[in-house]
Amino acid sequence: MKLVQQTMPSVAEPANGRREFLRGTAATAAGIGALMALTDGEAQADGSGDIQILLAAQIAEALAVTTYTNIIATSPFFTRIPVDDQGYLIAARQEEMSHYNLEKSVTNQDSPFTKFFYPQTMFANAQVTLNTLVTLEDAFIAAYLVGVRNFSTNDLKVTAARIMGIESDHRTLARVVGGDVAVQDGGPITRITGIQGVSESASPPNNNGYERTLLFTNIAQAAQSLLPFVDITFASKAGFNTTKTFAFMPFTPMLPTELGDFHSFAG
Repeated sequence: MKLVQQTMPSVAEPANGRREFLRGTAATAAGIGALMALTDGEAQADGSGDIQILLAAQIAEALAVTTYTNIIATSPFFTRIPVDDQGYLIAARQEEMSHYNLEKSVTNQDSPFTKFFYPQTMFANAQVTLNTLVTLEDAFIAAYLVGVRNFSTNDLKVTAARIMGIESDHRTLARVVGGDVAVQDGGPITRITGIQGVSESASPPNNNGYERTLLFTNIAQAAQSLLPFVDITFASKAGFNTTKTFAFMPFTPMLPTELGDFHSFAG
């Protein structure tokens, strides 16, 4: 059963043409500079460390929105998973966009990256899709734990923890989906490989007793894990498809329930 009609526009763009390549290279260089300028992410008295962490989080959320958008719009397996699984992914897309908007409201800046690279067959092969999705959620969880560790105010620390909890939901639900992938799409998927490169059983989906920090203690470590998705050189080294990029397309999110909205720093 299909939960939503596939009405979202295609967001894949060819990464070719000399002029476009040069223009893109300049933009990427500026973006990479911004990304790697996120130094150590430690709390600083003037709050500049907070902005660095938030900008890294914005990049992650833009990447997350783009990932979920393309799974929903283009992945064949999505149309054949149960309606509740479709709902998980649709809600995750809304939540990631809400996170991005909240962070932008603090930084007053757009993400320095708006186009992303992905692994080969990312949206065509359900195993690759779920491996990548769990890998990203692993990185996002660890990144927000850096925020809990290094933000300079309790309000920001608690907000990072609130968002991290949602990213943890997304990781678990991505692992839930594995068992429901149709046979014709390579399912059921019983093992999923995340950021640590270890093939783990998808059962139980909630296989963490404690969230994994990945030993990240500063935001530069989290930013490093995003480089293959944003830079053609790192993408090529990682074996990603560098012939096309996928654009971040912001939208106005609608969260599943008002009770779960941000409301304020007090919750």
